Amino acid sequence: MYQILTIFSDVFESIKRLAENYFALWVILGSIIGFFNADVFSWALPHISLFLGIIMFGMGMSLKFDDFKIVLQRPKDVFLGMGLQFTLMPLLAYIIALALQLPPELAVGVILLGCCPGGTASNVITYLARGDVALSVAITTFCTVVSPLITPILTLILAHQWVGIPASSMIQSIFLIVLLPVTLGLILNGLMGKKLEPFRSSMPLVSVVAIILIVGAIIGVNADKIVTSGLLVLLAVILHNGLGLLISYGITKKLGISEAKRRAIVVEVGVQNSGLSVALATQYFSPFSAVPGAIFSVWHNITGPLLANYWTKKDRELEEKNAEK
Repeated sequence: MYQILTIFSDVFESIKRLAENYFALWVILGSIIGFFNADVFSWALPHISLFLGIIMFGMGMSLKFDDFKIVLQRPKDVFLGMGLQFTLMPLLAYIIALALQLPPELAVGVILLGCCPGGTASNVITYLARGDVALSVAITTFCTVVSPLITPILTLILAHQWVGIPASSMIQSIFLIVLLPVTLGLILNGLMGKKLEPFRSSMPLVSVVAIILIVGAIIGVNADKIVTSGLLVLLAVILHNGLGLLISYGITKKLGISEAKRRAIVVEVGVQNSGLSVALATQYFSPFSAVPGAIFSVWHNITGPLLANYWTKKDRELEEKNAEK
């Protein structure tokens, strides 16, 4: 019996590593399957909010109450990251929507994406980039905590010219599918600690599967529209992500922020909670409005690791030069 459990555990760990290490590839594969055969993922469409809630519950289980102390210890760093997240990304989304003359459905989708908090993938990317992981976790956490209020208000201000924005209903939805699950996960982790480890270690795999289902469902239901507008959406997503990374790096460098902190803030700003934008767009606007978020789910998991790889390679080269001296 013990050998069977050991084999099962080893197989599970291998599957989990494959899912995490090749996350972007799995999401791309899910997108392709959904595009050519929408029926594979169509059942998941009504359950997108549930899947996001599960992902956020997993995020909560990875947090500790001590993670909140950093805002008291380093308030300037945390609030700088939050400030850039909720000013730079929404404004960039608004400017891109105007510049590309996006149709209303896509404009609100891009702006909603820009108004969302940072995604949990930012913490992993920051770690890979040798950034300040504690700062990254703090910014993600606090942006998530305030998102039920800030995301709907910013969306209302920036996107009302295209469509009506049900801000009060969005506040309730974000509370239920983001803040409540995160809080429950945090409390459960505080009460049970190490006893939760088997569940906590499985959550990354669950999150990967959930994101694949979400993206596959959105791509599938919008396959016809993507044929005609896909390149325009991709351009909007690339500009939004790329400019967010570049401008935030320039601002933090100008302010004299240390390299490790700068990397954490830049990644946090550039990686949005695309799952939240997909869930809200599907619920309050249209499935087509969710396409920018779905594409972003793939794109930021390509640019993020590439940026982390560039930074670590740069660090190694600097270390080698110093060693030669």
